[in-house]
Amino acid sequence: MELSGRARAMLRAVAAGRAEVTGGAEPDLYVDGLPCCDRTATHDLVHAGLLRPAQPTSFGLRVCAELTEDGRAALAAS
Repeated sequence: MELSGRARAMLRAVAAGRAEVTGGAEPDLYVDGLPCCDRTATHDLVHAGLLRPAQPTSFGLRVCAELTEDGRAALAAS
């Protein structure tokens, strides 16, 4: 997956501990408490296995987001 500038910025925010993600099949990302404007990019990053909730969650509940190993590798390579 080739990362856009926006996707890289989203991953950097997650890596910096500034992001939360909601539970559910199509999660939403919040950065610094604000909803991320690109829901499609969020869904793509989650479904590609680059970021995930840091703990179990359920539909609509926000928890801290974290990078997966693949997410860290993708960010390092970009």
